Amino acid sequence: MLQVVQHQKAGIVSVEELPAPVCMKEGILVQTAFSLISAGTEKTSVTGTQASFIQRAKKQPEQVKTVFDNIRKEGLISTYNKVQTKLDSYKVLGYSASGVVIESQCNEFSVSDRVACAGAGIAVHAEVLSVPKNLAIKIPDNVSFEDAAYTTVASIAMQGVRQADLRLGETVAVIGLGLIGQITVQLLKASGCSVIGMDINKELFEKALEYGCDAVYASNSDSLKTITSLTRGIGCDAVIITASTSSNEPMDLAIKLARKKGKIVIVGDIGITIPRSPFYEKELDIKISCSYGPGRYDSNYELLGHDYPPAYVRWTENRNMQSVLDLISQKKLDVNTLTTHIIPIDNATDAYEIITGKVTEKYLGILLKYKEGNVNLKRTIELPARINAQADINVGFIGAGSHAQFYILPNLKANDISLIGVSTSSPVESQSVAKKFGFHYSSTDSIELINNPAVNTVFCASWHNTHAQYVLESVKAGKPVYVEKPLAINPDELSEIDEAVRNYNGRVMVGFNRRFSESFREISKFFAYRKNPMFVSYRVNAGLIPKTHWIQLPEQGGRIIGEVCHFVDCMVYLTGSKPVHVFSESLSFSSYEAIDRDNIVVTIKFSDGSTGVINYLSNGDTSVDKEYCEVFCENSIAVMNNFVSVELVRGGKSNWKRFDGKKGHKEEIIATLDSIRQGKPMPITYDDIRAVTLTTFAIEESLSTGKIIEIDD
Repeated sequence: MLQVVQHQKAGIVSVEELPAPVCMKEGILVQTAFSLISAGTEKTSVTGTQASFIQRAKKQPEQVKTVFDNIRKEGLISTYNKVQTKLDSYKVLGYSASGVVIESQCNEFSVSDRVACAGAGIAVHAEVLSVPKNLAIKIPDNVSFEDAAYTTVASIAMQGVRQADLRLGETVAVIGLGLIGQITVQLLKASGCSVIGMDINKELFEKALEYGCDAVYASNSDSLKTITSLTRGIGCDAVIITASTSSNEPMDLAIKLARKKGKIVIVGDIGITIPRSPFYEKELDIKISCSYGPGRYDSNYELLGHDYPPAYVRWTENRNMQSVLDLISQKKLDVNTLTTHIIPIDNATDAYEIITGKVTEKYLGILLKYKEGNVNLKRTIELPARINAQADINVGFIGAGSHAQFYILPNLKANDISLIGVSTSSPVESQSVAKKFGFHYSSTDSIELINNPAVNTVFCASWHNTHAQYVLESVKAGKPVYVEKPLAINPDELSEIDEAVRNYNGRVMVGFNRRFSESFREISKFFAYRKNPMFVSYRVNAGLIPKTHWIQLPEQGGRIIGEVCHFVDCMVYLTGSKPVHVFSESLSFSSYEAIDRDNIVVTIKFSDGSTGVINYLSNGDTSVDKEYCEVFCENSIAVMNNFVSVELVRGGKSNWKRFDGKKGHKEEIIATLDSIRQGKPMPITYDDIRAVTLTTFAIEESLSTGKIIEIDD
């Protein structure tokens, strides 16, 4: 399929042939008819990426801070490689489209339904879209695909109007008469308001008057006296800012326009420096409108399809979209005459020449038109990279997020193997990673990749809730599989894997990399000849991960199963024995943002008599090193500080070892490849992997019951 993308480093916009996406669970697959270029948003995105690195840094101070924090923690070279990996990729464009359902995995939609779709990264400029059900809405019969493509952008305007909470007869000023501003004018008139339009571009005035503006003025202080007179000296009941600029001028003007106790609603991306005196004197109510309504940025709503009850949240994203389509259907909202250009998807780059000013043309609404008829649903795209015919390990790689690109793929590529194919749910990410690391093809069909005869080894770094499925498929296909932790997220998944490993003599490796680090290798050697049990204390300054992050979704298993497993495995490695029982407690927060189970203490008893304590905390200051481990045994102590140093103390003498802060990813990959080549057991036995996984389940159970949990092997 064809899709519009932009290279992060070069800033070049292009139309690429990408693998078609797979229909998501509780979602639909849509063949796109039209998509709308949101000129303001996309112009900012495109020109921002095309700017110099210094200009980008000035506009993104938070990202610059993140880079410097990473330099402090991981060093300059590692941070540089991360930044380059991020830049050498593509980003998608677009978030408002219409089309026809060609596959449905939910009850709300059927094949052949006409739908409008929303969502950054979802309703993109592509021939085929995979859309969760809450970000799609059926199109009324009398609404064209062209008009329906405006639904998402119009919903942004709709949410701005709702945030203003207006009454019949009130006067509203709209600052910024671009695409969203013109729609806002129409919605305000439909609500019975008097509307004043303002913009720095007077060429937009005529269209605004057509759509119902009672008056239009230049967006500057010279218009204030006239507008004050127009409102009988009261001022505007509300001001909605739909302009897009880094300047603070729209905010300054809005404060002057608003009456005492009036409202200012910020829809556009503007500078927000609020002078205290006029704001204080007028007691203004300032609101920022969040995109197209409640549900935005909530994974449970957008991705998982959990709706908010109408009795409590009347206007969600989806219901705003429905409201927009109803108004278009009833001829109360005219988006058709906003369209100035309809450009075929093949020539989409022409549209970006227009909005960035490289081609001088008047524009407002620019639609991309897609080909009719059967769409190509090919889910693999071959690339020029050649297969290494001499390689004995031919890798199929599933999931390629930042962790895979920073820590796994570079170490794989450095070895004498062949990278056959990479599969991710995102077509653009799959293609980007395939080109970057030299895969023979990109894909969105992971099951096909596993069963490809050219692939003899599978690496998996996808979302946690997919690990068990891909491990099972790989084992049944008779292929060794390396999977990032966790192996499974519940006992049922683990039981299925156990059975498959037994029946198919499966070879499974899990990415418990820390035991391969130089730091823990030194500690293991230090205690190599011990006879007595040891005490291991592992403190993890894990850092806060918001509830909205994908890893916090219930079906992903949480951070105990997803990360605490690392520290359990270190203890299994150091003690050389299995956990026999665990007890765990969490902090008890009253804060909505805090998650109790992200702040726990775990005590583990091992079969050789050793004891381990894990303090896993997300409520600390992340400027402090993340990991700190102490081991006490036979009048000796070993202290590991964040993989940078190890202090070994025995007989009153202290021996310091210095390291580079790396956590064993490279050594783990090399050991795995060596085991596969030589037909040896995997570097971590399946029994150890299984024991670690069972222990994480037991930690969760202990937290739920308040009891010591025996680990039944």
